[in-house]
Amino acid sequence: MVRTPLHPASGTGVVLKKCAALAIRFVRYGCTNRPFYNIVVMERRLEQRQPPVEQVGSYDKIPNKYNERLLALNFERIMYWIGQGAHVSRPVLEIFGLAGFYPIHPRTYIHSSRNRKAAEKRRMEASTTSENETSAAS
Repeated sequence: MVRTPLHPASGTGVVLKKCAALAIRFVRYGCTNRPFYNIVVMERRLEQRQPPVEQVGSYDKIPNKYNERLLALNFERIMYWIGQGAHVSRPVLEIFGLAGFYPIHPRTYIHSSRNRKAAEKRRMEASTTSENETSAAS
């Protein structure tokens, strides 16, 4: 017979083990038009401004003058917290996939295909407007 533990409020005295109460997620810092994200381990139910358990990385999504988005990760501590049962949020999973820590997230493929289609559409519109301008000039 398998006995399922009940919630403590049921009066049984059996306390459920907290499973995966921690999460690896982004916390937004920075100014209004200049966001900066820290990748932190914190309780899942806490708001962003609560103190985290540990900071395991940082991410600057605004490209710098070399058109680079800066990402810093502490892979040893990330592996430790995942081993302890911490959940990883979906945006952080995408970043970990691009960094090579996890497989590439399917949403990344969706974003890239949409970006390619939009760029191709802009190229087509630009070529038709340039053709119209050259035909009007002659």
